[in-house]
Amino acid sequence: MTFGEVLLWNQLKLNQLWGFDFDRQRCIDNYIVDFYCKELMLVIEIDGMSHNSEEAFLKDEMRENRLKSFGITVIRFTESEVKYDMDNVIRAIEGAVIDIIKRNPKVKLPVGFDISVLD
Repeated sequence: MTFGEVLLWNQLKLNQLWGFDFDRQRCIDNYIVDFYCKELMLVIEIDGMSHNSEEAFLKDEMRENRLKSFGITVIRFTESEVKYDMDNVIRAIEGAVIDIIKRNPKVKLPVGFDISVLD
């Protein structure tokens, strides 16, 4: 795991994000994603320097399209965003979670989930 992945994992592990369970380094199809929440069908990817080339961009795009074909939402952050702007990274993840729940009312919400965040 990169340093940025460790930092984000410290925010996601033990159901810290509104009670949702995230796995790290989860295998989906032929890919290993950085973080995955099965209940939300949400993948979070942290892109380091290796993602800065055109070739990497095209591979990431193919990978993301494949994951989306399974109904998975993919959100990406740079390593730098995670290292230096964690508050906004968490806000963006929370926003994605709210969007997913609003689009799919069948999402099983964790016990004690504060539904007022959906307003």
